[in-house]
Amino acid sequence: MRQITSPELREMFQRFMESKGHHRIASASVIPENDPTVLFTTAGMHPLVPYLMGTPHPAGTRLTDVQKCIRTGDIEDVGDASHLTFFEMLGNWSLGDYFKKEAISWSWEFLTDEKYLGIDKNRLAFTVFEGNEDCPRDDESYEIWRSMGVAPDHLFYLPKEHNWWGPAGLTGPCGPDTEMFYITDKPACGPNCSPACSCGHYLEIWNDVFMQYNKQKDGTFEPLAKKNVDTGMGLERTVCTLTGKKSVYETDAFTGILARIAELSGKTYGEHEEETRAFRIIADHMRTATFILGDNRGVSPSNTDQGYILRRLIRRAVRFGMKLGMPEGFTAEIAQVIINQYQETYPELSRHSDFVLEQLKLEETRFARTLRQGEREFEKVAARVTDGMIDGLTAFHLYDTYGYPIEMTRELADERGLKVDMAAFEEHFKKHQELSHQGADQKFKGGLADQTVETARLHTATHLLHAALRKVLGDEVAQKGSNITAERLRFDFSFGRKVTKEELAEVEKLVNEAIEADVPVVCEEMTVPEAKEKGAIGLFESKYGERVRTYKMGDFSFEICGGPHAEHTGELGHFKIQKEESSSAGVRRIKAVISGT
Repeated sequence: MRQITSPELREMFQRFMESKGHHRIASASVIPENDPTVLFTTAGMHPLVPYLMGTPHPAGTRLTDVQKCIRTGDIEDVGDASHLTFFEMLGNWSLGDYFKKEAISWSWEFLTDEKYLGIDKNRLAFTVFEGNEDCPRDDESYEIWRSMGVAPDHLFYLPKEHNWWGPAGLTGPCGPDTEMFYITDKPACGPNCSPACSCGHYLEIWNDVFMQYNKQKDGTFEPLAKKNVDTGMGLERTVCTLTGKKSVYETDAFTGILARIAELSGKTYGEHEEETRAFRIIADHMRTATFILGDNRGVSPSNTDQGYILRRLIRRAVRFGMKLGMPEGFTAEIAQVIINQYQETYPELSRHSDFVLEQLKLEETRFARTLRQGEREFEKVAARVTDGMIDGLTAFHLYDTYGYPIEMTRELADERGLKVDMAAFEEHFKKHQELSHQGADQKFKGGLADQTVETARLHTATHLLHAALRKVLGDEVAQKGSNITAERLRFDFSFGRKVTKEELAEVEKLVNEAIEADVPVVCEEMTVPEAKEKGAIGLFESKYGERVRTYKMGDFSFEICGGPHAEHTGELGHFKIQKEESSSAGVRRIKAVISGT
């Protein structure tokens, strides 16, 4: 098995998939477009849901990429050996093209061939779907693995909770998957140990999903006419496994970041357990925050949506930085290391570096103000205590309302000879966590998988709104995000001040004029340079030479986009702006509806 770095694995995987006829596509934004159900792009397949559901992709039926992903349901677990909030996902897809035989044989080749990862086949184990009352056992995948030379005692049938994906909503494409595991030197936990176990003997490194069924409204499953393949390999975890590191933080993805933290703090990573945890939290949270801020749809810290998560990450990093004795302004110092490390792969970080560093400095200043406010609130609480105990709900209120860390509440209480009811605090905190997990774990219900007539029309309306805003307010307006349900659209755009009532009326008028003109919505595929030359607007995230889909609506709008659209603007009926407000610093938000026809 070869020793490999993150850049080497990133490039090796895509080159291998290109040799199998896949077209390399760019990573999508970490902030999903037109999806009201998730705050961030959580998996490689997330931006591709419309194509997995049948929309033709301009790059063809075989795709590969490295997708930037963010998962924030387990923020409190970051600091252990494996949890990350930001990670890169290697993936390849078949959109109605090849299926199980090719996907499994290529996975085997990449894992075991000396030209690629060169893993000893005796170090690999595999799982397949055991079947249930809805769908049969996946004997086909089992037999393909056997034909590759996998021994029966390295193959496991597991239930749906382990080996099934989907559907994205209540109905739609779904199917079994087969997962690949590296067998570590850690002993098995017993005679029944399997990859379903969390004992550490088996570490998952790859997953091939086979979308072969369509779940109906009545709960039944019927075979799909066009079957898809969706695979995912976590870059950091795979490098960690292959290089024999004890944690993802010992891989090359973090060595430069940890070195800068050590330099700024004067502490040494790995010497003390609590300090090591602080190093890891700062490294992870600052990497995630840098990618959110540096994204083409980057947002500022705020108290809602993505901005709230961003603020929470930055402030948690600052809090642990204080524990290490980090100097004021350290977040920007760490972010610069991250930008330097990733800017060649993700050039948007370099383009937006000024914004990244400015926002981090501002948020550090705001947090210092918050801490002072929290201390004042604590003094009020302490003055009311009569039995020497600060109740758990009050302590949680300081944390949840004022952002005041529980550790600081305990320190101040201790200085005054008071105690904190930590059992009650933990109970309230656990409820808060459960709500956060529920929000973070939503699986695109509605969202990208919802290609109804209503969402297609509202999606079309966002194009007209974007064009009208640029005409009324100027070319400084750029889309920062959109969120569409079947009832309304929400559109975020860059603009430095409140939009006046007169300007909003003019925007509304221009959109309705485009609707009344009833022009056709013309879709055309072209290269990125061609789209730019013809005047299309949109996020030019694609790699050089990649083909993109554009939508033109007469002289009103011309944008790069991949979502569902109406066929004529007249289908939209009538457009009405309901609200205009601030979303975050330098970003405004419009909520609007259409009447339809």
